[in-house]
Order: sequence, then C-alpha cells, then structure tokens
Amino acid sequence: MPILTAEKLIIAFKKLSDFMLNPSPEFKNLMQSARNSNAWFTAEEVEKALLSLHIMLNPKDLETWFKNIDVTALPKKVGLILAGNIPMVGFHDVLSVLATGNTALIKLSSSDDKLIPALLHELVRIEPLLADRIVYAERLKDFDAVIATGSNNSSRYFEYYFSKVPNIIRKNRTSVAVLDGHETPEEIALLGKDIFDYFGLGCRNVSKLYIPEAYDIKNFFEPIESYSTVSNQFKYNNNYDYNKSIYLVNRAAHYDNGFLLLKEDSSLSSPLAVLFYERYKNLDEVTQILKKEEDTIQCVVTNTDLTLTNPTLGFGESQHPKLWDYADSINTIDFLLILRADKN
Repeated sequence: MPILTAEKLIIAFKKLSDFMLNPSPEFKNLMQSARNSNAWFTAEEVEKALLSLHIMLNPKDLETWFKNIDVTALPKKVGLILAGNIPMVGFHDVLSVLATGNTALIKLSSSDDKLIPALLHELVRIEPLLADRIVYAERLKDFDAVIATGSNNSSRYFEYYFSKVPNIIRKNRTSVAVLDGHETPEEIALLGKDIFDYFGLGCRNVSKLYIPEAYDIKNFFEPIESYSTVSNQFKYNNNYDYNKSIYLVNRAAHYDNGFLLLKEDSSLSSPLAVLFYERYKNLDEVTQILKKEEDTIQCVVTNTDLTLTNPTLGFGESQHPKLWDYADSINTIDFLLILRADKN
C-alpha cells in the first residue's frame, strides 16, 4: 500500500506552486468570478494572493520547512475554522496540517468557500494519497485538536467550546509601521503595499504609522499616489466617504489625499480607508509602546533597528510571509508535531 511521505508532500507542494503561477483555465475563471460571491475578492487581489502563495511554496523553503517534520505517525484529526477576510488566507493552516501528516477537518469561511477547495482539488489531483486527509464540515466534530481564526468576540466562544482539546485560537490583530524620517520615496511607495494590498483587510496590513515629531506628512502622501485606484472598489470608497463625513461632522483633525484619511490617534487598529498615526520623540519610546501591545500586533514594518518580539519586516514585505512566519507568532508546525507525538 502506498505511504504518504515527506518527499511526496514536498513534490506535491512544489507542483501546486507551479500551478499557482500558471493556473488552469477553470481556476482562472474562478479567479474572475470570485467577486460575485465576495466583492472584496477582485481578480487582481486573488491573483496577488495566489502569487504570494506561489512565492511561499518555493523549493528551497519547502526543503527547509520539512527538515524536522515526520509524517509517518498515525494521523490526528485537526479541525480548522478558517478566516475569509482576504483570499485564501487560511490556506497555510491547511498546508501545515497536511505537511505534518494529519487530517484537516475544514470549516470554510462563507466569505471564501470556493478558492481554497479548488486549490485543494488540484493538490489531490497531484497527490491522490491526500484525498482522505481533507474533509469539509459545516460543523466540526470528532476532532483531536482545533486551530480557529476569528474576531475577539468569536474567540471567546472558541475558547469555551474547544477548551477540552489542544487548540490555537487566534484573535484580532493588526500591523504597524515605524518611520524614522529618512525613508526614500521608493520605500514609502513599497509601504503602500503593506497598507493597501487586499484593501487593508488583513491582519498583516498596516493600520498605524509611528512618525518622528517633525515628520512632514507630504513625504508620506506623495509617494503613495499610485494607489489611488483603490477607491475604484465601491465598498472601499463607501468606507472612505463614511469615515470622511464622520470626521468632518465632528470637526476631527485629519489629512485627506482623496482615497486615504490620515488621523492622529493612539489606537492601533484604524477603520477601513483610514490610517492612524502617532508622533514620537525617539525610537526607545516607540519600542516600549510596541512591547506593551505585542499581543495585538501581527508584524512591524520598518527599516529601523527595533528589538521586539513581533516580527519586523522591510517595506512591502508584510503580505509575503515565509512558510515559517506563523500567525500570532505561534509555531503551528510545533503544535501539530507535539499533537502527533501524543499517543493517547
């Protein structure tokens, strides 16, 4: 009887990566029609997500990722409650479960219930031994562990309902950027990707800027003009108009470049189409602020040298995580390998 091995999984994931770069006509049609089910999933954003996954599944990183993974033990059933805020955002969790030789019991998000099954259908076509390792469920049952992603409100329910099994429960997080005032226009333009990719809906999207006290806002606004097309998406533009009207009615001080509102605020998470900012005296001050907020921050985008627990990334890199850039800095693979080591 054929046995699923790490070598077979690596080959399958490499071939899936190739497929992501050159998808079938059927998948291309799905990419074009995804916005019919979710208006945020424009063809451009779906293609962007697919390219990011393709880059993530490069041969070198796959080999590194699999070095310490044993897939030969008896598989456990891992329930996955996937998010749907950006295209295929839950795919890494599915891959992690499959990479460790476990069975994925998948509860899809209603916001993203077509793209992931289509990718997994192709993966099973590539490696048929994975067919019985992928199960879809409207309601999870008979599971050995759970990885659930949701809001702060839903996480309380998850923590109660799944408290009797090993679990990873993810809550709301956001990302921030720290500028030191010496950034080039090209670097700020790259920062635009961290802000506007997927219309700012991801936990890896920057929602807050930390800038020096004397920073001139025009040095930020001018290089990001190329992202003005974001306002062509009607839901994004509705959020922009709504928040703009609120600020105007309340006479709240803010900057406005026609598609993004910049408002001084101590909060980390800003409304859609709004970017909060906060001025600082020195980088030590910012470091202390960010350390206090580490449980609500996904990553920090900066070119400065900060000593933080949260991952720090260069401009334009927040939406291109490596295989080992685990959400909430919780090592999913270690969690799944420990689960498999449990003989009970």
